[in-house]
Amino acid sequence: MSQPTFSHPLDDPASDPFAIAATAAAEIAERTGVEKHDIALTLGSGWAKAADLIGETTATITAQDITGFGAPALAGHVGTLRSVLLPSGKRALVIGARTHYYEGHGVRRVVHSVRTAAATGATTMILTNGAGGIRETWKPGTPVLISDHINLTADSPLEGATFVDLTDLYSARLRDLARSVQSDLDEGVYCQFRGPHYETPAEVQMAKTIGGHIVGMSTALEAIAARQAGMEILGMSLITNLAAGIQKTPLSHEEVIQAGKDAESTISSLLARIVASL
Repeated sequence: MSQPTFSHPLDDPASDPFAIAATAAAEIAERTGVEKHDIALTLGSGWAKAADLIGETTATITAQDITGFGAPALAGHVGTLRSVLLPSGKRALVIGARTHYYEGHGVRRVVHSVRTAAATGATTMILTNGAGGIRETWKPGTPVLISDHINLTADSPLEGATFVDLTDLYSARLRDLARSVQSDLDEGVYCQFRGPHYETPAEVQMAKTIGGHIVGMSTALEAIAARQAGMEILGMSLITNLAAGIQKTPLSHEEVIQAGKDAESTISSLLARIVASL
């Protein structure tokens, strides 16, 4: 009997996702000429300009040329991997290619970028996103630290009997460091929904009732994979809109993109200053 063929290496359930990440990391090292990266950043909607501010970009790679990566499915993501030399002499890997859970490719592909970053040597993972805010005091354009998350995807990147403690998933040390850069940064609990539809007003109220403050469609699964890899995690959301039922007007992706553009220079400068203090 012939064996099934898979169009993507991570789609084969018999494959080793960590070996594939190691292969991707080796390809990144070869193409960038950088043996080891220290910090990794996934830049979500509104955060991309930070890549230009944190240091000197010495190499830019089209992500889909690296094993396990695909073309970005969402406007606002640049589809590249960049090696940046920080003023401190450290190396940052900037990930502009995020696979979202709602794309239907499976969790392995969602977290491949994080596992690859860990395989390049990165010990700090900065995860950013554009998201909806439940607190009415948060206006569009507000950056918020993620203090914890609620994973509402009913899925996990952990396979088999793999037990990982998530008690302090989002580093208190890194949140304190971020507040040393901007003292008025607020924080909240991020709820990852499956998407791609926006949450209903009732779902937003459910998230609020169970302790959520931010709603979105990324980050939580990536953070779990980063913790499994032993990385220290900083999560930040750009509030692009108030969540459904909190905001009285209909939600749209165009609104999210515009809010990201309007806040881009401010939040990117903030993130660059945070990275400089690492």
